[in-house]
Amino acid sequence: MSSAPEIVTRAAQPYVAIRTQVTIQDLGTVVPPLNQEVFAWLSARGAASAGPPFWKYNVIDMMRELEIEAGVPVAAAVAGDDRVVSGVLPAGRYATLTHVGHPSELAAATKALLDWAAEQGLTWDVTPGENSDRWACRLETYLTDPSQEPDMSKWVTRLEFKLAG
Repeated sequence: MSSAPEIVTRAAQPYVAIRTQVTIQDLGTVVPPLNQEVFAWLSARGAASAGPPFWKYNVIDMMRELEIEAGVPVAAAVAGDDRVVSGVLPAGRYATLTHVGHPSELAAATKALLDWAAEQGLTWDVTPGENSDRWACRLETYLTDPSQEPDMSKWVTRLEFKLAG
């Protein structure tokens, strides 16, 4: 079950993440542990997250690989290292919807958001690339803590895709 799509304005948000290249087949096994690694990395530095974990989809090439950052927002910029990158989620207008349900349903929720935006005549903030586009900011934010809610059919995920302009 997904909420109705809407447009929201986000402020810039510093974050830290681990960037990886992964096939769609390996997505569910490779990327989730990276969020825990980022939380441990922050803790080892005496820093804390400033919100729930997310996956930032930079490049989506379903036939080859996706470039994803498994990250968490932080209150102020934290210097990265050779494993963890530091960045800023850009300010701007985002098309968003909130989905309640199993992660396997996120592809349908994503399609619903993309279709809605097309119907509205909205344009994404993407840069054309050689093999596929690079998104300025395309997020899946995981609002449910699995240790608090083990029933995946009750998990809440917010999709936020940056719009051009």
